[in-house]
Amino acid sequence: MNNINTVIFDMDGTVLNTLDDLTNAVNHVFSQFDLPPRSHDDYRRFFGNGIRYSMKCAAPEGTPESLLDEMLPVFTEYYDKHCLDNTRPYEGILPLMKDLKDKGYKMAIVSNKIDSAVKELNERFFCEYVTVAIGEKTGIKRKPAPDTVLAALEELHSSREEAVYIGDSEVDLLTAKNSGLPCINVLWGFRDRDFLLKTGATVFAERPEDVISILDQ
Repeated sequence: MNNINTVIFDMDGTVLNTLDDLTNAVNHVFSQFDLPPRSHDDYRRFFGNGIRYSMKCAAPEGTPESLLDEMLPVFTEYYDKHCLDNTRPYEGILPLMKDLKDKGYKMAIVSNKIDSAVKELNERFFCEYVTVAIGEKTGIKRKPAPDTVLAALEELHSSREEAVYIGDSEVDLLTAKNSGLPCINVLWGFRDRDFLLKTGATVFAERPEDVISILDQ
């Protein structure tokens, strides 16, 4: 990957361990609508394709779409206040970003999280290294559509041929494919190797420091 000078990161499960705060937020919403809570392990399988999709997967079968519509603003209000309660970068991520910056790489984060939360979390943890952070918002299709990735490349003045995508899920793998980017699949996030292999993943980073070795190949 010697021609790469731009790294596009997924957020949840890739650079940030957000599982506790996301789980608590959705379970808070469920409690407001008399729905049963779900476990961390359940949510680990559900997160990655936007919060509405996650809530639909976690809610009892037959939950009406109209109820999900009512639940979304409740989630947004709660999560905006609590997205930093337990969320932290995965061990090794900040050193990885420092190494990438020192080597001259440009970096962005794209996510299916709400855009305001993506920008707040990036400002809190990664603004020294990541100059572009884009989340779900009106007028831009969420992943696996390529829109957020292409918007990030435009802001960074980078081409597809110069970029690599790094994520932890099948959604990220498809996002990279739809964007025309190679994909590095991380194994510290919300999906395991066996699952990712079944979805077509071929390049794996077991630890953040492995990313540099892959890029140097």
